[in-house]
Amino acid sequence: MSLVTDSPVHSSSSDDFAALLDAELEVGSSGSSPDEEDVEADGDNNNDNNDDHDDDDDLDSQRNKRCKTEKLEDLEESRGSTSQGLIEDKIVIHAELSLKKDICTHPGSFGQMCILCGQRLDDESGVTFGYIHKGLRLGNDEIVRLRSTDMKNLLRHKKLYLVLDLDHTLLNSTQLMHLTPDEEYLKGQSDSLQDVSRGSLFMLDFMHMMTKLRPFVRTFLKEASEMFEMYIYTMGDRPYALEMAKLLDPRREYFSDRVISRDDGTQKHQKGLDVVLGQESAVVILDDTENAWMKHKDNLILMERYHYFASSCHQFGYKCKSLSQLKSDESEPDGALASVLKALRQIHHMFFDELDCNLASRDVRQVLKTVQEEVLKGCKIVFSHVFPTNFPAESHPLWKMAEQLGATCSTETDLSVTHVVSTDAGTEKSRWAVKEKKFLVHPRWIEATNYLWQKQPEENFPVSQGKNQ
Repeated sequence: MSLVTDSPVHSSSSDDFAALLDAELEVGSSGSSPDEEDVEADGDNNNDNNDDHDDDDDLDSQRNKRCKTEKLEDLEESRGSTSQGLIEDKIVIHAELSLKKDICTHPGSFGQMCILCGQRLDDESGVTFGYIHKGLRLGNDEIVRLRSTDMKNLLRHKKLYLVLDLDHTLLNSTQLMHLTPDEEYLKGQSDSLQDVSRGSLFMLDFMHMMTKLRPFVRTFLKEASEMFEMYIYTMGDRPYALEMAKLLDPRREYFSDRVISRDDGTQKHQKGLDVVLGQESAVVILDDTENAWMKHKDNLILMERYHYFASSCHQFGYKCKSLSQLKSDESEPDGALASVLKALRQIHHMFFDELDCNLASRDVRQVLKTVQEEVLKGCKIVFSHVFPTNFPAESHPLWKMAEQLGATCSTETDLSVTHVVSTDAGTEKSRWAVKEKKFLVHPRWIEATNYLWQKQPEENFPVSQGKNQ
C-alpha cells in the first residue's frame, strides 16, 4: 500500500513518506518491506544451492519476521530458531503494536487519525500537505525529518530544489472573453491538445481560456530538471494549476505531484516554503512577484513578466500593445528563460563545485547573493532625474537593485563614475557623462540587467531629451 504515487526517480519526500506508511501501517500484512526483500534475496540464494534443505526455509521465515518487528522499534529479544520462535514472533508483533500506540509521537494524520497508530487526534499542529494526498497533515518534527532525509538524497545526486511560478513566469493565460479584436486570429492558430508537447498556444474551451507557453520553456524544464527537483507553486486555484502542469509536463517527468496552488498555502496572498518538503538552504525560487515571497526573498530570482496577451498588459496598467497584438514573441535564445537558465547553471556549479565548506552546510542563498553581486561588479553609478525631489536616494528600489548587482552608487560625479542613469539627457549630470565619455543609460538598463542576470549592452538603453530641454 502506498498513498503517494508517481514519486520522482531520485526523490525523496514522497518515497520516504510512502516507505514510512508501508513500514508502519502494513507491518501485519503479508507484503514484504524493503528490509525483508533483502533477507528474502539471501534466502533465495541459499535455496538455489540447497534445494532440499527445508529447515533453511523455516530459518529464513523466522528471520523475516524478526526484521519486521525490528523495523517497528529497536526492541529485540533472544529467540530460538525452532517452531517456538515463530510463536514468539507473533506474540512480540502484537505486543509491540500495542506499545506503539502508547508511545506514538503522531508524526502525521489523515483527517484526525494518526497515520502511525490510528488514534484520533484533536490537535491540528503541523502543516497540511494536501497536494501530496488529500487530508494529509504532517507534524513539525516529521517535516524536519523528511526534509533532512530528502536533502541527503538530493545532494547525493547533485541536485537542489527549484520552485517555479506559473503565470507571467512560465506562461501567460487569458479568458477567451478578454481577447481583443486584433487577437481573434489566435483562435485559428491554437495547437492540438492531443499532443501538447508539440505546441505552445492552447485553447482550453472547457475552461473558457487560452494559454501561451513562454518561448524556450520546454528546453528550460528539461535542462533545469537535471540540476533541480522542481515544484510548481501558483496563486491560481488547484484545477488551473493541474491543467497548466499537464501542458508543461504532459509525461509527468518534471513535477509529478509537486504542484502547489493557493488552496495549499498556509497564508492568504502569500507563498511560503513551509509547504515545500525541501530545506530552505537548498531552494531557488523563480517568480515575477517579489511581494508573494516576503519571508523568502533571499531565495528568489525575480523574473521579467511575460505579457503575451493584451489582458495581461491591462492587468498591470501597461498601455502598450501586447506581444500577441504585435504578432511577435520573446526570443528563444536570448529571452528571460534562456538567460535565467545560465544563471541557474552558474548557481548550481558554484554550490557543488566551488564552495569549500561541508556539502550539507552550504546555503544556496549565499550563492545567489554572490552570483548576483558579480553582474555589475566594478560599475560606479550616479542617478540623475530618476528619484523624486528630496527623496532619500539610498532607499529607492533602483539604488538598492544596483547595489545588489554589485555596483557602487553615489550622488556625486567624479572620474571614477562609469555610468550615469537618467531619464533626461539634458540634465547637468547627463551632459557631464557625454562630455567625459561615460555611459549614459536609461533606468531600464538596471532593470533589464537585474532580470536577465547579466550586464546589458548600454547602447540598447539610450536616454532622450526631456520635454523642457
